[in-house]
Order: sequence, then C-alpha cells, then structure tokens
Amino acid sequence: MVSVQDKSFVLLFLEPWIVQAPSKKAGKKGGAPTSKKAGGAAGKVAKADWKEGFKKKQVGVSDMTLLTTITNEAVNENLEKRWKNGEIYTYIGSVLISVNPFKDLGIYSDEVLQRYKGKNRLEVPPHVFAIAESSYYNMNAYHENQCVIISGESGAGKTEAAKRIMQYIAAVSGGQDSSIQEIKDMVLATNPLLESFGCAKTLRNNNSSRHGKYLEIMFNDHGEPVGAQITNYLLEKGRVVGQVESERNFHIFYQFTKAATDAQREAFGLQTPDAYAYTSLSNCLDVPGIDDAQDFRETIKAMQVIGLSEHEQSEIFRMLATILWLGNVQYTEKDDGNADIADTSVTEFVGYLMEVDAAQVQRALTTKTVETQRAGGRRGSVYDVPLNPAQASSGRDALAKAIYNNLFEWIVSKVNVSMKARGATAQLIGILDIFGFEIFEDNSFEQLCINYVNEKLQQIFIELTLKTEQEEYVREQIKWTPIKYFNNKIVCDLIEEKRPPGIFAALNDACATAHADPTAADNSFVQRMSMLSSNPHFDARGAQFLVKHYAGDVMYNVSGMTDKNKDVLVKDLLDLIGASGNTFLQGLFPDRPDPNSKKRPPTASDRIKSSAGALVENLMRAQPSYIRTIKPNQNRSGSEYDTKAVLHQVKYLGLQENIRVRRAGFAYRNTFEKMVERFYLLSPATSYAGEYIWQGDAKSGCERILSDTGIAREEWQMGVTKAFIKNPETLFALETMRDRYWHNMAGRIQRAWRNYMRYKHECARRIQRFWKNNKEGIEYAKIRDYGHQVLASRKERRRFSLLGYRRFMGDYLDLNGKSALGEELLEACGIGRDKVTFSARGHLLVSKFGRSSKPSPRFLVLTDKAFHIVITTAREGETVTTLERKIPLVTIKSISMSTLRDDWLVLNLGPTEEGDPILSCIFKTELTTHILRLTQGSVNVLIAPTITYNKKKEKKAEIKFIKDETVPRGDAYKSHTVHVPSGEPPSSLSKPPPRRKEGVVRPITQGKLLRKGGPSDVTTRAKPKPAAQPLPGKSTPTVIKPPAAASSAATSASSAPRAPPPPPSRAAVPPPPPPEPDVEQYKAKYAFQGQEGEMTLQKDDIVELVEKDDNGWWLVKKDGQEGWAPNNYLELVPPKPKAAAPPPPPPPPPAGKRPIPSAPGAPAAPKAGGGFKSVAADPSAKPVAVFPGMAAGNGSAAPWKRTASAATAESSSESTPASSRPGSSFAHKAPPIAAKPKPGPPPIASKPGAPKVGAKPPVPSAARPAAGAPKPKAGGAGKPAAVGGQMDLAAILAKRAQKLAEDE
Repeated sequence: MVSVQDKSFVLLFLEPWIVQAPSKKAGKKGGAPTSKKAGGAAGKVAKADWKEGFKKKQVGVSDMTLLTTITNEAVNENLEKRWKNGEIYTYIGSVLISVNPFKDLGIYSDEVLQRYKGKNRLEVPPHVFAIAESSYYNMNAYHENQCVIISGESGAGKTEAAKRIMQYIAAVSGGQDSSIQEIKDMVLATNPLLESFGCAKTLRNNNSSRHGKYLEIMFNDHGEPVGAQITNYLLEKGRVVGQVESERNFHIFYQFTKAATDAQREAFGLQTPDAYAYTSLSNCLDVPGIDDAQDFRETIKAMQVIGLSEHEQSEIFRMLATILWLGNVQYTEKDDGNADIADTSVTEFVGYLMEVDAAQVQRALTTKTVETQRAGGRRGSVYDVPLNPAQASSGRDALAKAIYNNLFEWIVSKVNVSMKARGATAQLIGILDIFGFEIFEDNSFEQLCINYVNEKLQQIFIELTLKTEQEEYVREQIKWTPIKYFNNKIVCDLIEEKRPPGIFAALNDACATAHADPTAADNSFVQRMSMLSSNPHFDARGAQFLVKHYAGDVMYNVSGMTDKNKDVLVKDLLDLIGASGNTFLQGLFPDRPDPNSKKRPPTASDRIKSSAGALVENLMRAQPSYIRTIKPNQNRSGSEYDTKAVLHQVKYLGLQENIRVRRAGFAYRNTFEKMVERFYLLSPATSYAGEYIWQGDAKSGCERILSDTGIAREEWQMGVTKAFIKNPETLFALETMRDRYWHNMAGRIQRAWRNYMRYKHECARRIQRFWKNNKEGIEYAKIRDYGHQVLASRKERRRFSLLGYRRFMGDYLDLNGKSALGEELLEACGIGRDKVTFSARGHLLVSKFGRSSKPSPRFLVLTDKAFHIVITTAREGETVTTLERKIPLVTIKSISMSTLRDDWLVLNLGPTEEGDPILSCIFKTELTTHILRLTQGSVNVLIAPTITYNKKKEKKAEIKFIKDETVPRGDAYKSHTVHVPSGEPPSSLSKPPPRRKEGVVRPITQGKLLRKGGPSDVTTRAKPKPAAQPLPGKSTPTVIKPPAAASSAATSASSAPRAPPPPPSRAAVPPPPPPEPDVEQYKAKYAFQGQEGEMTLQKDDIVELVEKDDNGWWLVKKDGQEGWAPNNYLELVPPKPKAAAPPPPPPPPPAGKRPIPSAPGAPAAPKAGGGFKSVAADPSAKPVAVFPGMAAGNGSAAPWKRTASAATAESSSESTPASSRPGSSFAHKAPPIAAKPKPGPPPIASKPGAPKVGAKPPVPSAARPAAGAPKPKAGGAGKPAAVGGQMDLAAILAKRAQKLAEDE
C-alpha cells in the first residue's frame, strides 16, 4: 500500500492547479530559485545555455572503482591529480574520500549547496554535501536511522566535514515553525562553542579536535529537525596544564584573555595570555589564520543561542580564570624538602575565585591527608603529610584538569537540555567527529585511548563493508569473488579484552595492586604485559611497548600511565571544592566518591572502553555513510603533496581493499518484502492504480519488478531472503522511475482535472454562445409568427417576406445602438431615453397643389408612445433632419391595407387637420405587428381591395389596387391607383431556414484522457480491475466481492447428492413434466450489438434474467453465457402457467409539433374579416432547449436553423462523449440506452462490479422518463418529449400554422 508520506507527496503536486513536482532522484527541483536570465517572462521556455558544452574538464576519476589498475600507488596518483586541480573529493562507491586542501576553495556557499539539493551522487561532482543529501534522503525514503562516520588522522579535515554536513541538513530540512528554526540555530551554534572549549592548535592542525563528539539530530516524520543530542568522548584534559613546544592550550583560554571585557578583567583579575603559565610555556600565543577576538564574540553569541544565561556565562569565565590562576601557583623547596608556595597572593586570589578561605587553599595544595587503619578495618589516626614540590605541582594540575573536564561536561549537558526534542522523533542522523589516529615521538596513555577508539571505528568499517558483506553473500548464496582483507579485531582484542587480559585489564590490575606508588604501579604494569607477548601485534620493550595498529606501529611509554588511568582527585582537593561557597563550582562535582566504599572506582580506561562500546552500538543501529579524510602534508601547506605520507594513509585506511570489494560485490541489498513494498509501483503486474495486486510470494514479485523495469540480468541477483543490486546507478534508476511514477500520476490527475474544467467551460461557453446568438432570434421569430396571425391569410405576400432568415428585428436604423444616423433621428424626434421599437426607411404620400400626389422619402420611427415621421431636407446647402409629424398611438383607430402584395398602409386616425398618413414601407407587416403589440391589440387591421382614408377632417378619399403583371418590381402609384403584380398566396407562411453545407463540429472531448469521437465510434473497454492484495507483512485489504452470477439456491441444488429412485409400481402413472424454473424471461425488442462483457441480441431473442441493476443495465443469460444488456431493449415474456401479463407500454411517440406562441404581452388580434382566426400561445413558455454547440465559424448551420434530423444528428454527436452507445431519435427504432429527459442520447451506464472505462462519465442523476409519455395537446404549453434531438422552432411554428390552415 502507499505510505502516508507517499500520499502527502502526491497531494503536494495537487496544490492550486499546476505545481511543478520536485524530482528527488531525477534532479528536477521545484523549490529551487529560478534565475532571472533563464526563465524570462512567465510561460516562456528557458533559452538553452551554450556554455553547457564547455564544462570543466575532469581530472582523474571521480569514482576510484573505475580505476584500470587497483593498487595503492594508483589510488595515490589519482588523489594527487585531483587535489592539485582543486578537486579534494573522490568516491569509492558510496564512500567519500576527502583530502584536506588547507585553503578556502569557495565550495561551501549557498549556491553550491542548492546544486546538491535533491540530487543523487551521480548527478553532481563528489562533495560532502552529496553524502549529507544521501543520508537525509535515505532517512525520509526508507525510514531508517542514518549516521555519517568521519575518520582520519589529526588535521585531515574531520571537524570541517562535520560542520558542512550540519550546514547542509539545516539548509534543506525545511520547517517554518519557530521551534524547528531554533533547533537548527542551536545545532549550528554548537560548532563554535565546542570548538572553543574542545579544540586546540597542535603541530599537525591549527584547529585539532581534542575530544570526540557524536551529534544526533532528531527528525519528525516530515523530515524536520525537532531536537539534537551530543555525546562527548575523552576530552584531552592533560592539555590544560601542559603542551609541547609550539602548541597551544584550548582556544577558549586565548580568546578569553585577549577579548574579555573590562568588567570581566576587573572581576577575574584577567591579564593577557603571556601572563599565565598554562598558556605561555609552549611559546605559542598566536596562530596565523585564527582571530581569537572574533572567535570569542562568536562563542558568546553561541552561548546566547544555546540559552546560557548571563550568570551561567559569568560562572563559566570564573572557572576559566580559576584554572589560569591555579597554573600560576608556583612552589619552592624548603630545607626539609617540602613544598612551599612562592607567592601567597596568587593562592589568595584563587581562594577569592573559588570562594573558599585562602589558608585552606594553601593547605590543600601543599599537604595531603593520610589515614591509617587498625586491625579489623577500623579507622585509625589521621595525619597531614607535607608534599614535595613535584607532588604539589601534580596535585595543582589535577585540580585544574578536573575543573576544566567537568566544566566541559556541564556545557555539553546544558546544550543537550536546550536541544531536547520538541516533539515525537521518527528518525535521526548521527554525525561522528572524533579524534584521528595519532603517532608522536612520546606517546602515552592519551594516544593509547585515541588510537583504541580509531581501531574500534576501523572495526566497524570492516564489519559493515568487508567482513559482513562477504559473509552475507555466502549466506544468501550469491555468486561473487571473495576478497582478502585485514581484520583488525585482533588489535581491538589486544587492548580491550579481559580474558585473556588485554592492555587495559593489565593497567587496571597494576593500579589496584600498587596504587600508593606510581612508579611501583608502572613496574607492575610492565610485568603484567609480559603475558601479551604471544599476540603478534604486541611487542614489549622494557619501559615501552609496541602496538601494531592498522594505521601503523606505535611505541608507547609506560611512565605515568597508571597514574593517568586512576584519574581520581585526592580527598583534600575534593574537600576544598566541597567547602566552596560557589554553588556552580560544587555543581560541577556532583558525584564524590564514598571513602568507606570498598568498590574500585572506574578508571579512565574503563570509561573510554564503555564509551567506545556505546558508540559502536549506536552506530550499528543506523545505516552508515563514510567519509575518509586524508592529510596531504604535515606542514598545513596548500600546495605540498607528500606522496609518501598519503600513501601510508591510503594503506592503513584500506582503500585498495575497499575498491576491490566494491567492484566485486553489490552496492545495495534489501529483503524481498522491503523491495516489493518500495518498488511494486514500477510493474503493471504488481500494481494497479497504486494498489498492490501481485498474488505470488514476495520473491517472485521482486523478480517480476526487476524484470519489468528493464534492468539487465547481470545487474541483480536473487538471494535466499534478499535481492541484491550490483551498481548504485541501478538503484538510482529505480528511485527515479518510482519518483517519475508519482509525478506522472499527479500529472494525470491534473490533466484530467484540466480536461474536465475545459469540457465544463466549453459546454458553458457553447450554451452561452447559443443563447446569446439565438435568444433574440427566437423572440423575433415569435413576433414574425404573430405577424402571420395578424394578416390571417387575407393578404398576398411578398416572396422576400417569407424567407427563412426573415426575422422581425424592429430597429433597422439602429436608433437604440447610438449610431450617427440614430443620434440625429433621436434628436429630431425628441425621444430622449424612450426605447425605439421599430425604425425603417419608407415613403409618405404627399399631396401637391394642382398636381398628382407623389411618394416622398421619410424615416419612420415607432416608440412605446408615438409614431414619428421624420423628413430630411436641404437648407442653405446643408441637410437638415426635422420631425414632420408625431402621431400618438392612442389616436390610431385602425390600420388599412390591401389584399394584394403591395407595401402601402394607412394609419386611420379619424377626422384630423392633417389627415391620415399614407405610408409605403417594405416592413409594413412588421410595423403593423409592433403597433398591435404596443397597443395591446386595440387597433383594428382592415384588409380590403381598396383603402379608404381621410384627406382632411371629414373629407374621404380612396386608393384602388389593381393587379398588373407589367410592373417590373414592387408597385407603382399614380392618381390614387396602385398597380402591383401578383404575390404569394395569402395563406403562405415563412419558409424554414435553408440547410447550410454540413461542417465538422468542433469536438469538446479533446485531450489525452478524454478520447475523441462521437456516439458512433466503437470504444474498447478496459480490462477488469484486479483485486488488491496485501503487501508482504501487511494486513489483508478489504476485497469487494463481485455480483453473484447465479442463484445460490440453484447452485446448492445442483451440487447436492441424489438418493436412488424407488422401483416403479405396477400401475405407475407417468410422472408429470418437471415444473419450469421460476426465472423471469425477457424478449429482445430490438437488435443490440454487444461489446466485451455485453450480450449481443437479435430481435425476438429470449434471455433469462440473472440480476437487475438500477442504472439501466441488466445481467442476462442466453445459451449458458451471461452478459449485460440495456433493460429498455427487453420486454417481459409472460410465463405459460400464469395469466398473461399486460403488454409493456409502447415506446415514446415521435416528437410532436409545438403550439404557436402568442406575441409577448399581447392578446390575440380581434377578428377582422372572413377567415381570421387567432391562435393563443403561452407567453411564459421557455425558449428552445438545444444542447450547446453553435459551431460558428466552420460553415455549418446553427442548430435552430436546421431540420429535425440534422439537429438530432449533431446534438447526438456533440452532446455524447466518445464512450457512449448510439441511440435512436424516433420511436419506431430502438429506444436510446439509459436516456435522460434531455435531447441527445446519454452515455451507457456503467455495469456493477465492472472496471470503469477511462473516458466514461458517471451515471446520469436524472430519472428515466416514462416509456409512454402522453402527447402534448394542440395549443398547449406543455413540452413535447423529443427523444433524438430538438427541431427548429421556426419550422415547428410554420408546420403548426400550416396544419391549422388546412383544418380550416
């Protein structure tokens, strides 16, 4: 199953619309800042950079597993080439080799860090950032603890590598919470703080770690740091009291004495470092490249970040001052050989700093309390024994070392308290920065402990990379070539074993038996080491002994080892601290040994042994990454490469053996269960839609995954319990494919969503476009139909008035559109804001004195209130438009027209001074219609062979109309007579709109997921969805059971055993025929061509019903085979023994004709004349419901302008997705499958239990219409049940009017 982290990764890409999904292993970074030069404007493709072809030439090989010759010399030569070219990092497989450059190369900037973010190590050059990225990624991806083991000798760059790893993790681990940022700041602040107190300048390294540090950074399940913990190992406290020539004490002493404030100098009597013995005897006060004052400011800042208060900081500096002044306590030898303090003012100031009496300080530093014991262990006498100068100096130094060691431990514990985890910890990353292997001229107990810890780390490296590797290959029966290597376990046993006793055991025994005299203890130690002579890696040489370490032979001096191993303050010094009034100082020594306890206190060797054991245990619980550091020279030079010294390090680090094992072995291995859980998405045989479907075992599933991904067979092997992958490149390829799977899934989801939204918006746009383009046209068609009713078949019609495109638009001069002419006419009429209902050009019959009347051009404007006649005349060379006459609509009594096809009409106003206007207008019918609408039908329309009108007042006149075929065009007026040719019959109606050339309708379903096509395209069905299986080691998922294929009763009956029949009787009557099974049978009403999983039917086929489903599909059985069939193709066959069932309702009838709607807001015109009959209509009827798809711009006709069949065909092709089944438009054919009460056939409903087809929409939510829907009544306002499409409104109205005329 998909983990929570994977889901959250997918949901990451579904953030608002399109977010570029970051590719972890493919190197596509979504969060990295984009260069302004590269991107340009948003949405533009970044220009290719020609500089990419001129990359830096690689020197040597970046991964030494690719070396042609595997020798120590070849490894050394490759490292030298790269180091001199400024490339200090090199790989051996996943192990990073780092050669200290001793100069700043500028390779740790934020820009460089961002280049490694989200990349695998093969995509970028070798770098410590790549190791940090690999550890951080593996922790998040595999949910396993990680550790980075940094090893190498002193001065090789271990501390710097640890700092860079912390820098990288803090930068990439994310988290905007204040507590997370606080943890990051604290982790980074530990570097300057612990460097100041734990590092010093040595002969080999200016910033040598004189302690070991294991930092564990804790992360939550989101990969955000929530806490940290530091474990300290073996601080070299002997450096506090003495250093060899040209070395320094710990950095903090020089920082404090050089950069302390005046208040601190006054309070602690602080002077410069040359004034103190502990800082000046080595004659090294300054170090090139180190600014002690600046480092002290960073240390103070780090203390503040960690959370140390001002009081705690002051107490820390008080302890440092105490140690410095203790070093200035000097002794002189008295005559009796006892020690005497040379300057008592120093002890007085030490007493002031420790807050104890000065005399007590002097007594503790010059005398020793000795207690005798009587027989039976009873307490005896107590004596104060004076010390000689050497013993007194040793006691003074022991006190200084104890204070500093405990102070360092207190600081580390305080840091751990501050960095305590703020929440639940899921995983952690450990960073080990510990002292390197040391070989000096005088090697003592400190070097033995340091080298012992390095031996343990080398043992871990051998265990994890060499020995364990080969043992696992044998155990897993993997074919490979064994490699010989040196196992340093024999050296570790030589130092730490108890039986037979090792060096530490012999040292402890010597301390226990001769604890009073250090010299005697040393001699006892020499004697006990003689038992170790049988070990080939040990050689006793008198007061010295030789140990053959993996890094080389080291000669150790026995002198002083037993005393250093005791590591216990004398009772007098502990009593001195206990008498102090300083609670901070007393808090540094919480565990004081019990003088009455007979148990031996733990020695220094015991503590380092237990610490090393705990460290090894912690490291073995995590997945390790290795950084092997190499020191190129002993002079800290940035240009000198000591071939001999580096070759020695190459040998003892075992780089040659590491390369051979790496080349012969396998880079990655994991259990079959883990491999399947991680990579099952990569094979279609093991995953379906993110679910695990493999039914075999984990091993076969793992093998199938690796085979399906196209990985070469020699790149992987199958073991007994694990799968082994040879090269890391193969693992990176698997990770890249896995990441790409999630990116592809997120992209598919985004693409499907965009397709859905595009489909949705396109449908909305088509609906809007159709309505915008046709809502007015429909209204105009209604008005035109009302005009037909007004004329009522009493007047001949002009041919152009009956065109299918003719619409009563009304405002032909565009007065409402504010055109130039319209503005002029509006101003002349003084209409103002009144809406113009009709405007057109026409003629007015003007009477001339003594001459015949003559038509004169005019502008005719009709508003809601009046009819305006506007004239344009020439006046002084300019045209002037004026209002000639304004006729209120209420004054119009009637409108007179002839029965012929002329364009004349008279507005009968009754007796007036100006007389009735006689007008000629080609839009006379439309003008009359609008006047009737505006007057609510109160104006009579008089149609007769002649027109009678009032010339002036009561004076009547008459115009005759004569048919004259000689008139070429229009009509001709002369002397009250109009000659007009014959027109169309009076009963003529508007013709249907002509059908344009068929065009290709733009499909909506375009996209990679929504397939192209219409209802006639045959689509293939997806394969059945396989059942989800539990991942190996996981709980069983819930499996959805498919629908039952047959009755369980029938199954049980057929499978039950039968008893033998009894013998027949003499007069046996033949048994009746067995009753027919009570199974509903259905007959196919229509032929149905089924696809995969469907039942193919021929007309009148008889099938048995197996299962009904409410989505329009039934499971039927025919000839022993089952399949799905649409239920509206089936009718019930009545059973024989029962009464016949009533026949099913007939299929829906063909689309009926629509009633003629009346003019909006206007009643039917009154009857005027013989055969006029008004048809009432519902003015509130909804507009024509046509599926969106005007298809403008491609040459095809609008849907409302087409015939019924054309509209039906296009409605089906546009409204039906590609996966739908074809349906029929008329009742005499097969009904549509899963039709809904809207035009156009819907898609076929999905079958229960069947897999969803990619391009199928969901089952429609609208209820199925009744099979026997009643026909709409004539003249009613009901909506007819049009099955296959929507007919044109104008055509319907025309046919309706024609039928009415025929009925009359």
